[in-house]
Amino acid sequence: MNIPSKLIESAVDQISSLPGIGKKTALRLVLELLKRKPEEVRRFSEAFINMREKIHFCKTCHNLADEEECSICRDRSRDSTILCVVSDIRDVMAIESTEQYHGLYHVLGGIISPIDGIGPSDLFIDSLIQRVTEKPVTEIILALNATMEGETTCFYLFRKLSPLDIKVTSIARGVAVGGELEYTDEVTLGRSIQLRTPYEVSLKR
Repeated sequence: MNIPSKLIESAVDQISSLPGIGKKTALRLVLELLKRKPEEVRRFSEAFINMREKIHFCKTCHNLADEEECSICRDRSRDSTILCVVSDIRDVMAIESTEQYHGLYHVLGGIISPIDGIGPSDLFIDSLIQRVTEKPVTEIILALNATMEGETTCFYLFRKLSPLDIKVTSIARGVAVGGELEYTDEVTLGRSIQLRTPYEVSLKR
């Protein structure tokens, strides 16, 4: 691609480093920014700088947060006795978009995957156990991807939680086997939350 300016080329390189954005798309975005007023571009860039510098993980559930706790954990109208365990922050967003769940979350930060060198100690499992032993929790919903790694992680969590007097459920498999929650349509995902089943039952299927 013949770009007449080193400055434009540098901007294109940065934008095209994002997943799913090729050089042509990046160039189109850069040229669009060149049409904007300098103060607009400054606000644009400052938004990303502020995001990167000020956003951190919620101290309770490990979701993204502007403060020590995320907006979901701070919401006193939610049912704090139910925890939905997900692997990724994007899964929280997917479930929230269904408007069918009103409990709290716990983000593991991934799933157990020996082939990728990810074991239980690499995930936020200890903090999950600490949460359920320190505060009254009556149900834990395992809402992990329907993959081999997701099922392995569910089984590991079930074994860890079994000694505790807590109901452990799993989302109904309206979610296709091998599918990821963030790509599941809202209606299907919402029904999967509503029609969750005891995890022991899902083991027998």
